[in-house]
Amino acid sequence: MLLKLSYSSGKVNDMGDKQDSRRKLLVDALTLGLFTGINAAGLMVPAIALSNLPGRLPSGQSIYSLKGRVFVDGKAADIKTTINPGSSLQTGDNSEVIFVVGSDAFILRSRSNVRLGAQGTLVQGLRVLTGAILGVFGKREASHEIVTSTATIGIRGTGIYIDAAPDKTYACTCYGHTQIRANTDPAQVRDIVTTHHDKPVYILNSGSQDQLIVPAPVIDHSDSELNLIEALVGRKTPFAGAGYKYEY
Repeated sequence: MLLKLSYSSGKVNDMGDKQDSRRKLLVDALTLGLFTGINAAGLMVPAIALSNLPGRLPSGQSIYSLKGRVFVDGKAADIKTTINPGSSLQTGDNSEVIFVVGSDAFILRSRSNVRLGAQGTLVQGLRVLTGAILGVFGKREASHEIVTSTATIGIRGTGIYIDAAPDKTYACTCYGHTQIRANTDPAQVRDIVTTHHDKPVYILNSGSQDQLIVPAPVIDHSDSELNLIEALVGRKTPFAGAGYKYEY
């Protein structure tokens, strides 16, 4: 029997429509994972190797799945649309797109607007204008950045979930290494190294006692989603099983 994880209601932006429950059911159906329970971080624990995950997305294909209204570079997207470094993406209500660019893979939530940075054929960071995105990034020699209205986040090979609103950003370093800086006070920096959703934070425009980077719960993303998008670029999550080495 497939166990379902209940999420807390701490969304940053107003995406509290029925899309969330449907999204979780969709991802569970895509991954076909079996789970033994919930770990200390409140996340599902795989019971067996996830052998039913999809393989690497074929070369030349960008989009694994989409639903609702999705726009790439201002044009309505379909399953054949190509997404490149430098592309901009927008989603409407009850919409979502799962896509790959190079060695990076993403799930873009509803009511979101992001722009992918570009350095040649590689995604070089991204700007999250509004909304939420889950991303896994291939290993790079140099760090690159995710920028929101309140935070600048340096990353290398990392799994990360971002939910951005005008006054605050939610950031969970699911695994890997990030450096999180508050835009309104660049002296406030957190260097975060995690293996399994260990130190999620909110980054605020203003805060009590001038604290702009504060602890947060684990919300609105799952291990099954991370397993799925890592599989689309031919990798496994670092918690996928004993003996697998994940290169950050």
